[in-house]
Amino acid sequence: MAPKVLVVLTSHDQLGDTGRKTGWYLSEFAHPYHEFQAAGIEVTVASPLGGAAPLDPSSIDAAKDDSVSVAFLEGSKDLWASTTKLSTLLETDAASQFDAIFYPGGHGPVFDLPVDAASQALISQFASQGKVVAAVCHGPAVFANVTLPSGEHLVKGKAVTGFSNAEEEQIGLSKAVPFLVEDKLVEAGATYSKADELWGAKVVVDGKLITGQNPASAKGVGEAIVKAISA
Repeated sequence: MAPKVLVVLTSHDQLGDTGRKTGWYLSEFAHPYHEFQAAGIEVTVASPLGGAAPLDPSSIDAAKDDSVSVAFLEGSKDLWASTTKLSTLLETDAASQFDAIFYPGGHGPVFDLPVDAASQALISQFASQGKVVAAVCHGPAVFANVTLPSGEHLVKGKAVTGFSNAEEEQIGLSKAVPFLVEDKLVEAGATYSKADELWGAKVVVDGKLITGQNPASAKGVGEAIVKAISA
């Protein structure tokens, strides 16, 4: 049987009180998906509300010269146009049916997924069953409130990365989000690291926990997920 990855997208489309639209970030799904396809991995996509998951419009413009993202946008819209509702997956012991769970970033995930009970439960199940748990950019925000059956925080004592405070500050959105990803991971007891330069690629693998810092890290996260599944 082909390996399977559960991809979880945000259902949130408002960027705080800025009046701007947000959602999940195009390249952060497109590049890992490209790696999954090349490895023959099957993908199922879910979101808190199910149905269409909002794509951040700014990420479309940012990827206009990225052939992988452009091809994904043009040819794979069915993936995010009709997603499975997260809560329904809890009824089917999803962790036993997939090899990994992966969260692309975008600002949307910071708002809904860290407080979504179904998301927290699924991540805990995957980790408890020794499955790959992965996220990129703002995606690691989803780990903010996840605890394991032991009561210990998922990322406590783990090496991780995620969108840095400096990167959020540079794009002027530090005040638009409910918390900063870097700060929240550190508060949860993780050992956070980042690339030497802003926007540099950074992927951190700690056992079955895989995190990437920013859009430039998406391809590397996809490759790391494939490697972890194949190990």
